[in-house]
Amino acid sequence: MLRYCIENKITFTRSREYRKNDSCYVEQKNYSIVRRAVGYLRYDTDEELDVLNELYLYLGRYNNFFIPVTKLALKTRTGSRVVKKYDTAKTPYRRVLESEYIGDKIKESLKREYESLNPAELKRKITKLQDKLLKLNALKQTVRKEMMVNEGAYGYIKG
Repeated sequence: MLRYCIENKITFTRSREYRKNDSCYVEQKNYSIVRRAVGYLRYDTDEELDVLNELYLYLGRYNNFFIPVTKLALKTRTGSRVVKKYDTAKTPYRRVLESEYIGDKIKESLKREYESLNPAELKRKITKLQDKLLKLNALKQTVRKEMMVNEGAYGYIKG
């Protein structure tokens, strides 16, 4: 991504200009999707990475095709009172289909993908991978604790 931005003379930043509080929107999505799915444990092995990548694949499909979200349509301020109006809840998939900026070829491809998906099966796969991730992490913690017990205070193995 960075290379693409440099080649096309696009300023690459993590937030918008003069919007120092942009990160809260990213963090909100981190919680509502990522943290709720995998928690706050540290996953640092190759096996855990493989499971996470597979989990994110199914999680992305499940959230984008089957979980509706509302978007802020209008925000008005009257004195100190702020009134917010939201549009009707739609999945990101439906929003893409309704967009005039997306080409028909992409919409057809998304329709074919949508027709091939089963939300119940996706949810089962997500749950199975979450369980596998927790078991891998628990096993890793057990192995690390055993290593700590077997090593003395000076880092050599007791014998």
